[in-house]
Amino acid sequence: MSFTRLHPVPLVAGLAVLVVTLLLGNWQVRRAAEKADLQARIEAGVAADTVPASRARDVAEWRTVALRGEWQAAQTIYLDNRVLRGRVGYHVLTPLRLADGGDLVLVNRGWIAGTLDRRELPPVVSPTGPVELAGTVRVPEAHPFTLAAEAGRGQVWQYLDLARYRESSGLPVRDWIVQQTSDAGDGLVRDWPRPDAGIDRHRGYAFQWYSLAGLSFVMTAAYVIRRLAT
Repeated sequence: MSFTRLHPVPLVAGLAVLVVTLLLGNWQVRRAAEKADLQARIEAGVAADTVPASRARDVAEWRTVALRGEWQAAQTIYLDNRVLRGRVGYHVLTPLRLADGGDLVLVNRGWIAGTLDRRELPPVVSPTGPVELAGTVRVPEAHPFTLAAEAGRGQVWQYLDLARYRESSGLPVRDWIVQQTSDAGDGLVRDWPRPDAGIDRHRGYAFQWYSLAGLSFVMTAAYVIRRLAT
């Protein structure tokens, strides 16, 4: 037997495929674990008692909170390019000044379809006077993937940057927002997808990658044995 009979190209290719597929399988397993942990946190937040936002300055993400206050409609912003059921529109975010203490919380009130003329924003009804609503605490992603040069300007934003919003609005909103879940009769759609979806899909992908790794190992081993046996 002589290892000189082994051609380097198929051997290196086989080992490369083995390593890459193992790494991809491991990545999918980690993603599934991350989604499972997120699912547990979401379920824990949903199961916990609703707390008034005025008493929850450092409330955990996914906790359900109750808010009572008045809309600061002049500081409403629209998050652009939000798609719902194939239609492009906006998420409408309005700060709410809490009745108890006067603190400000930015509320994602829901989705609204865009107009045919992109220069015009769809009108949103913001009742005057005290309002009550319930929602889920969310923490905006610090560095979302985007091609936009900046978070936003004026009323139309590409993504939410709370520090930038505080600077542009002059309002000291909290470090988290509330994703409104209660109905308000304002025409906004509150169909919030759960981000923990896809655990089984990641596990399925991991199985596929590990299967390819196993196949690569078998074929590479068979090649080595066959070449050394001749």
